[in-house]
Parts: sequence; C-alpha cells; structure tokens
Amino acid sequence: MQLGDLVPDFELSNQHGEKIKLSSYRGKKNVVIVFYPAAFTGTCTGELCALRDDLAAFNNEKVELLAISCDTAFTLKAFAAQEKYDFNLLSDFWPHGEVCKAYDVFIPERGFATRGTFIVNKEGRLHWSIVTSPAESRSIDDYKAALAAL
Repeated sequence: MQLGDLVPDFELSNQHGEKIKLSSYRGKKNVVIVFYPAAFTGTCTGELCALRDDLAAFNNEKVELLAISCDTAFTLKAFAAQEKYDFNLLSDFWPHGEVCKAYDVFIPERGFATRGTFIVNKEGRLHWSIVTSPAESRSIDDYKAALAAL
C-alpha cells in the first residue's frame, strides 16, 4: 500500500461487541489505525497506555483511534477495563487476522499482527504509515506530526 492509496475497508467488533466499520468515518474524520500483537503484553500495554494518556490528540472531533489485534472481543473487554482504555479496541480474531492480512501486518507463523500504524485521511486514503517488528515500540510523537500535516 502506497501513500495516497485507498485503504482496505473493514468491519470488526469492538470490546463492547459493537460493529465498527472504517468507511463510516469517510468524509467525517481522519482515522489512526494501530495494529498491535496482543493484549496484556508489556510493549503493547505501554503503547496503548501512551495513547490513552494523550487521548485528546487521537480521539476527538477530527480524529478517531482504532486499535486492532487478533485477540477475542472478550479479551479486549477485560484489557480495556483493566487499563481504562476509552477508545475502540477491535478484534480481528475471526476470520483470524483477515484485516491484519489486508494491511500486510499479519505474521502467520505467530498468529498475530506485528506493530503497524496507518493514518487514513477523511477520503479513506493512506496519509502516513509505519510498520515495525513486534518487539519495537512506536512513537506517538510521530503520529502527532503526521496528523498535523493533514
């Protein structure tokens, strides 16, 4: 996927069982999609807590934050409750990793996503992205700079 490309649409359940469809934000909000390997793990928890602690920058009238893993919705509900996440955690559990595969961040031999962040503009096109290894955390300052450039 190249900058400016239309990103793959998806519909996944959040931690509350609600269906969230990416294309529903088209024409309304920019979207920050954060793929992460697994709930309740150190680096993933740290990254999502950093987003939680600066949530106004990523979840407001102009931007929607969607965090995606291959965990079940039940796991994500417990994870969100424990860490007090007030944003959508989406489950790509079944069909297993299909959205992660569409964004080319699924690691088949491990059964989960690597770390990938995709900023999608209001037209549904890729504005910015970064993909790192499962062990390498990302900087939310980079996200902020990319959002500021929209």
